[in-house]
Amino acid sequence: MLRVMTWNIRTGGRDGDGTDRRDRIVSVVTAQRPDVLALQELRGMDAMLGGLAGRLGMTPYLARSCFGQPVAVLVRPPLRVLRAGRVRRPFHHAAARVQVATGAGPLTVFSTHLNPYSGGRRRMEADWLAAALRRTGGALALLAGDLNTLEPTADHTARLAGLATPYRRRHLRRDGRTVDTRAVARLLDAGLVDLWPRSGGDEPGGLTVPTRHGGAEFAGMRLDYLLATPALAGRVRAVRVVRDGDADSASDHYPVLAEVDLTAG
Repeated sequence: MLRVMTWNIRTGGRDGDGTDRRDRIVSVVTAQRPDVLALQELRGMDAMLGGLAGRLGMTPYLARSCFGQPVAVLVRPPLRVLRAGRVRRPFHHAAARVQVATGAGPLTVFSTHLNPYSGGRRRMEADWLAAALRRTGGALALLAGDLNTLEPTADHTARLAGLATPYRRRHLRRDGRTVDTRAVARLLDAGLVDLWPRSGGDEPGGLTVPTRHGGAEFAGMRLDYLLATPALAGRVRAVRVVRDGDADSASDHYPVLAEVDLTAG
């Protein structure tokens, strides 16, 4: 069984006041032991990611950002990496792409972090990712990351009403009233499957922010997603948000973990 996890670790695991959360991050990842780990918000990690990955027993593949923060995909042996790189588009943050060999064929995993400020830009970034997924030409693909987008199928009126105006605007269209769910909707329209409904409903909504670490810009939201091609979604056996213990304070986001019926190839 292959374990895949996505996590926004907030500003490279360190806060502006000097608080270092990296030991807690390592603790959470070590406990969950994912085979593939999609990380976002790797500020200042360009030269340090190798050290963090070494502590986890994984190999990192970083995608740098021109405007925001890097993202990465980390892979644990014995998975064999076939190719790795980034999606070459002007994302606000970035998108990393890694393909690994499995017994059922190549699996391509994308780690991304969509624009936090503009719904229009998020929609454009989603279109770039949908095109990149089509270009893989493979049946097994997963898009993992912080999409900064509310899900299209839920009513978000109450939770947005509790946010300060600047944060509420991030999730509204230009009319100031309509909730902007277009980025996730575009990815679903492109044929991807949202894996959260396969969790069994143990945690209604699958909320991934905020944690006890804080997050004034959040109000009980699901912003972190695992979206899969239908062939891969059919192999998913469990999905859950990793909560409690160090996960409560290691970041302002909780990780999302999926177990997939695949083996290293």
